[in-house]
Amino acid sequence: MKRRILTALLAVLIGATALAAQQQVVLPAGDIGVASLSARSEAQLAGVGDLRAFHDFRFTDRVAESGITFRHHVVDDAAKTYKAAHYDHGNALAVADVDGDGRLDLYFVTQLGSNELWRNLGNGKFENITTDAISLADRVGVGASFADIDNDGDPDLFATSVRGGNALFRNDGSGQFTEITDASGVGYVGHSSGSTFLDYDGDGLLDLFVTNVGDYTLEERGDGFWLAREDAFQGHLTPERNEQSILYRNLDGTRFVDVSSATGLVDTSWSGDASVVDFNRDGFPDLYVTSMQGDDHYYVNNEGRGFAAQTARVFPRTPWGAMGIQAFDFDNDGAMDLFLTDMHSDMSAEVGPELELVKPQIENAELFYQDSSNNILGNAFWHNAGDGTFTERSDELGLENFWPWGTSAGDINADGYQDVFIASSMNYPFRYHINSMLLNEAGAGFAAAEFILGVEPRADGATHTEWFDLECGGADAEHELCASVDRSITVMGTLGTRTSALIDIDDDGDLDIVTGEFGSAPQVLVSNLSDRRTVNWLKVKLVGTFSNRDAIGSYVTVKAGDLQVTRFADGKTGYLTQSSLPLYFGLDDATVIDSITVTWPSGGEQIIAGPLDANVTITVEEE
Repeated sequence: MKRRILTALLAVLIGATALAAQQQVVLPAGDIGVASLSARSEAQLAGVGDLRAFHDFRFTDRVAESGITFRHHVVDDAAKTYKAAHYDHGNALAVADVDGDGRLDLYFVTQLGSNELWRNLGNGKFENITTDAISLADRVGVGASFADIDNDGDPDLFATSVRGGNALFRNDGSGQFTEITDASGVGYVGHSSGSTFLDYDGDGLLDLFVTNVGDYTLEERGDGFWLAREDAFQGHLTPERNEQSILYRNLDGTRFVDVSSATGLVDTSWSGDASVVDFNRDGFPDLYVTSMQGDDHYYVNNEGRGFAAQTARVFPRTPWGAMGIQAFDFDNDGAMDLFLTDMHSDMSAEVGPELELVKPQIENAELFYQDSSNNILGNAFWHNAGDGTFTERSDELGLENFWPWGTSAGDINADGYQDVFIASSMNYPFRYHINSMLLNEAGAGFAAAEFILGVEPRADGATHTEWFDLECGGADAEHELCASVDRSITVMGTLGTRTSALIDIDDDGDLDIVTGEFGSAPQVLVSNLSDRRTVNWLKVKLVGTFSNRDAIGSYVTVKAGDLQVTRFADGKTGYLTQSSLPLYFGLDDATVIDSITVTWPSGGEQIIAGPLDANVTITVEEE
C-alpha cells in the first residue's frame, strides 16, 4: 500500500537530511530508479538489433523552443504534507483545434494556479491565449475534454475539479469561450475526475459521462484545497464514501439532464476515467469504466434505451487498480482490442527495476484488495477475437510495466501498426521511474524502446525538480525532514508523467508526444522520423451530419496496397482526457490509398474510392 512505501522512503529521506542541508537542498538518497538508468539504457540499446519495428529515429524535448511556459502546481497534500490520497493522480491535457486554423491547440490542467490554453502557431510554436474564464484558478482542477456539444463546428470545453464545481464553456469558433455551466446543468460539485463524451441515444447530440472518484477529503481547508483524509486510500473499504458517477443527456446542445438512474448506468466504483467502446459495432456506444480500487465495469448500450452491466460475461477478470484505458486494433484484424493500465496494484510493495515487468505478488490480498480473486493485479490487454470474445494477453505481448497512469496509442513510426506510450511514475517521496514507449512489432507483440528513441533518460538527464520549501528553523520545525536541521531547505521530488497526447504538432507527417507532468513543466517530445525515412501518412477528419458532428463512435478503415488499417473514433488521448482529433494513419511504404471506408454511428457506411494521394488531411462529411 502507498502508506507502507511512503513510511520507508521517508526514513531514507530523513537519513539524508543532515548532509543535504549543508547545501540547503534535501536530495533523495539511494534512488534505485536513478542509479539503474545507465544500465537499463545500455541493456536496451544492446538489444536494438532484435527489433523488427522501424526504430532509427528519436524524440527530443522541445518545450523551451515551443514557447510553452506552463508549469503544473500541486496541493500541499501532494507535497510537504504528503498523504496517500487521490490528489497525486494528476491532471488532464486536452487537445483540439479551438480556432479552426487546422492546427491542434493544448489545454493544460493544474491543481493550483491557472489552467492554460496554448494556441498552436505552427512549426512547433505556441502562444498562451488563456482567458480568466477558462483558467479556473479558483479551484483544484482534474480533468478536461473538448467536444462539439452544439454541433456548430467548433470544440467546446468541459473541465472537472475537486469540490470546486465542474465547468462547461461554449466556443464561439475563434477560440473564445463563454461559461454556460449554470444553464447547462453540469456543474456538479464533488470529487470529479474524467469526462467522456458520447452520443448514447443516437440523436446526433453528444452526451456526457463524468466519473467521480469517491469522498477522499475532509471538511477542513488547506491553502487553496480541501485537506485529504489520512486514510483516503482505504476509502473503497467504506461504502458510505462512494460517489456515484453521472451520465448526462444532451437536451438541445447547451442543456443537460442527469439520466444515470433512468438508463441503469449507476456506477459507484472509485472511478478515475472511462472510455467509449463499441465492440459489437451496432453504432450505439458502450462504456468501459475503470476503477482505481476494485472491479472495472463494462456497460453495454441497449440501442439508446439504457445500459446493462456485462463485465463478468465479457471481461471476467479486470485489473484491480486501473487508471488508463485505450481501445485500439493492435494487429490490424479490424477488431478493437482493449488495453488497461493498473497503477494501484503496483503500489502494494517497493520493488526494484528487475521486477517492474512482473505482475505484483501480494500477500494477504483479501484484507485490502477485497474479492481480488477475480482481478488481474497489473496491466491487462484484452485481445478481441472479433466474435464477442476476448483473451487476456498482456504478459505474452510485453505490455506489463510499473506505476502506469494513462496510455496513448498511435503509430509513431508510421508503419501501419499502433504503438503505445505509457505515462508512468510517481513523484515525491517516491523513487524515479521511467515512462514506457512500446513499439508494435507488426501485431506480434510490443518491444520496449524508450531509451532507443530518446524518451528516456529525459532531457539533460533530469530526474528531479524542486518540490517544496521548509522553514526548519521556524514554521516547519516539526516536519519529519527537519530533524537536526535549523535552516531553510528545499526538498526535491522525482519527475513523473500522468498523461500524454500523440499528435503531429509541427505538421511534418509524424507523431510527436506532449506530456502532462505532475508538479513540473510538460515535455514536448518532437520526433525526427520524417528526417530519417520517407513517411507516408493520412489524417482523416470526420464531420457528422446525421451522427454527432465530432463523429464519436465511428469506425474508419483505410486500404493501401497490402495494408488495411482500422481506427475507432473515441477521441481518447490519455488519462483524464477525451478530445476530438483527426485520425492518424501511418501507411508504411504505401504512397497511394485504395479506399477509405467510414462506418458512422448513425449506421451508414460511406466509401471514398481511390486512388487517393497519401500525405494529406482528408475531411469526410457524412452523407
